[in-house]
Amino acid sequence: MAGSSHGHTPAAWTGVIISFIGFCIAGLFMVAAQPAGFWAGLGVVALGGVVGYIMRMMGLGQPKHSHPVHQVAGEQAPAGAKG
Repeated sequence: MAGSSHGHTPAAWTGVIISFIGFCIAGLFMVAAQPAGFWAGLGVVALGGVVGYIMRMMGLGQPKHSHPVHQVAGEQAPAGAKG
């Protein structure tokens, strides 16, 4: 989405980076045929989601009201209206 800040927050970046590292760990251990390492990597993927959610609750994520999708139509001026 051009002109959108969707996902460009510390919470989003941190969660995605942690999940990506977990994905790489799981992939490495899957190729190495080590099930324990694979499941540990998937645990790191889940940890990324939890960390991102906690950071969002701490105020480091995007507030819901700032994105146009989350706005109620009645709160805005009609299209083309000059205010």
